[in-house]
Amino acid sequence: MFHKVKAVKALPDYRLSVQFAEGVTKLYDVKPLFVKWASFRIFENDPELFASVKVDVGGYGIIWNDTLDLSCDELFENGQTVKTPFDGLMAFTDATRIWGLNESTLRKAISYGKLVNGVDVCKYGKQWVISMEAMRREYGQPKSDRLP
Repeated sequence: MFHKVKAVKALPDYRLSVQFAEGVTKLYDVKPLFVKWASFRIFENDPELFASVKVDVGGYGIIWNDTLDLSCDELFENGQTVKTPFDGLMAFTDATRIWGLNESTLRKAISYGKLVNGVDVCKYGKQWVISMEAMRREYGQPKSDRLP
């Protein structure tokens, strides 16, 4: 299963907050990797390196440098789900890519009343967001293996 990473933030005690494209946030504890893979022990002596974590190009995982990275699947499967007010929300750009649609399809669905503003979708500044529930209700399961 593929879960695209949208954002990552280093937290105290070698934990990561990882946000995924489908609107899920997970906490991932890196400390167990110190025992599993010796290369991760560098963080114990270099907290600045740990804090430098970023999303890999394309969202396929996260990286620190050329030798340290973690896959999106590892983060999703072994991370602890965190409840946030934004769970299940995704940007139109993510939704259209995952479902194989055009953004204009979603905009037309709003104008025709198929998607209800304030219930299924909402606009924040210039960015539209939509709930996973509304996407599944109106368009079925995603068109790729990028989501469960």
